[in-house]
Amino acid sequence: MNKFKLLDTNIKHKKIRNMELVGAIITLLGAFVLLIASIGLIRMPDVYNRLQVGTKASTLGTILSLIGLVFIMPGWSGKLILLIFFIMMTNPVSSHVLARAAYFIKIPFTSRTVVDKLKVSERALTIKPQDK
Repeated sequence: MNKFKLLDTNIKHKKIRNMELVGAIITLLGAFVLLIASIGLIRMPDVYNRLQVGTKASTLGTILSLIGLVFIMPGWSGKLILLIFFIMMTNPVSSHVLARAAYFIKIPFTSRTVVDKLKVSERALTIKPQDK
């Protein structure tokens, strides 16, 4: 009877170790995404491209790291899911605000930029006086 209880305990420990291994792999993948993004930041030609790359990569890398932590520490899953939601809501908004601020203080685009859609939309919104 004592043998069977010992076998049951070993099975539970193996499941826990597998969950920790999956969590560690996902967390490592998130760290890898952040590493590649940091290299990409150096390669981008202007502020606007760097903002775009940094936001997407930090959002994905951080979310992957937090998902990995959910597997490692299941008791923290509620808090970690709340953090994931918070990151998904705030990262794009803060990036948008920074990009608009950079645009309005006239930080130049790279020479390879072809279209300035914000300038086009501002022209469409301006009211021109009518000739009588």
